[in-house]
Parts: sequence; structure tokens; C-alpha cells
Amino acid sequence: MLELAQARAFLVVAGELNFGRAARRLNLTQSALSRQVQALERALDARLFERTTRSVTLTPAGQAFMAEAQALLRRSEDAVQAVRRAAGRSAGALTVGFIGTTCYGYLPRLVARARRELPDVALTWRELDSAEQVVELEFGRIDLGLVRPIPETRRVRSRCVMRETLALALPADHPLAARRRPPLGLLAGAPFIAYAPEARHLHDIVEGVLSEAGVEPVRIQQMKHAQAILALVSTGLGLAIVPSEARNACFDNVVFRPLDLGAARAELHAVWSDDNRNPALGPFAALLDDGF
Repeated sequence: MLELAQARAFLVVAGELNFGRAARRLNLTQSALSRQVQALERALDARLFERTTRSVTLTPAGQAFMAEAQALLRRSEDAVQAVRRAAGRSAGALTVGFIGTTCYGYLPRLVARARRELPDVALTWRELDSAEQVVELEFGRIDLGLVRPIPETRRVRSRCVMRETLALALPADHPLAARRRPPLGLLAGAPFIAYAPEARHLHDIVEGVLSEAGVEPVRIQQMKHAQAILALVSTGLGLAIVPSEARNACFDNVVFRPLDLGAARAELHAVWSDDNRNPALGPFAALLDDGF
């Protein structure tokens, strides 16, 4: 018999392609996670992963099951919400936008807290960039957004919910990886993967700290998103400065080292519309304390 816990475990392993990291995310031992996956494979009579001492990959059967497992978990959540609404226990519904970099730490913590403290609010999550979230707010298609800082407008309000330090991302075999806290000056002349101007907040912060320190790396690529930047770092193409929570990205051959950058911080803001009268918005916004 296929169990929901097995489907969840499968999806985490499929996302990580690493049993150790997946076990940590699920708060399980690696052996317990392996037993869950093996039980699922027996129930389906199919091998879902190819495992060697060096890698984990999805089999064709695993790739086919991935969409079905996602749909199964969505249907289970829908069933819970339908029963709660029928029983009169739903406290409303809320649609929340978020930028991709929140997935490294802030969003999982927020989702866990919302499920614990607002179990009767039906939450829908939408990944959108910051500009898209402002448009969706103005049209009422999301109730609250999680964005990099934007100018407030007459209808859109904003407040900071998290500030995080920046870190140096570099290939694991780079000489600077041996330094616990590399001086920023060592980046002078080094190949560097920068934030593109379209990622205005992080672009301005990183360029600002480099300029203030009088450090001029060789900018060989510009990218809008941390995931793309780290993908290039993982190839050995260059170094990068990214928000510290990006260390949770799944690149085994990228290491992160803290930098002394003074007060420089990457900010995450919550944005909402003054016109929104959704009664669930207030209780949800109250969860967004800085640093939870």
C-alpha cells in the first residue's frame, strides 16, 4: 500500500538526488529514509532510483512517478481543506508570492510556522519575481508578496522581514577555500560572477561593497538569480558574493565563506496592498517577524 509519507520522502530525494541531504531535510536517519524508499519501490514494483557510491539518479519509472507523487500530495492537501471548510473550521484562504531565493531558508521556516500556527488558513504559494508580485498585488491576484526591497506606492506597502549577511561562494578546490574568512581584497583580479543590474538590490549591495573596498574583480558573467550564479561557480568559472542562506543550495562542489562586509545586508521585504480586506492577511502578516 502506497503511503503519503513515502511519496513525500520520494519527492525530497528526487529533488536533492542525495540521500544524506534528503534525510536531514526530513529529520530522519539515512537508513530510515532508505527503508521508506525501498518500501515504496516494493509497493510500486518498480525501481525509482539508480544508486551508486557517487551518485543518485532517477530511473524512467522514477521520472514518471514524480508528477504522480506531486499530484497525490496536492490532492491530499485539497481533501484536508475541503473537510475543514465543510466542518466550518476554515479561517480563510491566502495567496502568497515569493522569490526563488527564499527557498534556501526563509520560505521553509515560514511554511512550517504557518502550518503550525494557522492550520485553518488555506495557503497557496506562487513563485514570482519581485516586479511580477507588485503587479499581482495591484490586481488582487496575490494577498502578500516576499520580495527584494521596492519603492512603496500609494497602494503597495512594504516592510523588512529579514536581513542576511553575504558570503563568498567558490569552488571547493579553489585556494581561497582553505581560508576560514578570506579578506575581500583577495578578490582583486579574480574571475567573478556578478549580479545583473536587473537584480537591483543585490547588484547594488555587491557592487557597493566592492567599490568601498577598492576591489576590482574581473566580471566574466552577470546573472539575475543566485541559483544561476552558483551553477556557474560550481563549474569553476569564477567566484561570487551571494546571500548567506544560499549555502543551502544543492551544489556539493561549492563552498561558502563568511566575509567582513560591515553593515551590508541583503533584505527581504513583505509587500501588501492597503486595499486588501482579506481577514486572513493580518494573522499571517503577524508571523513575519524578523529572523524567525
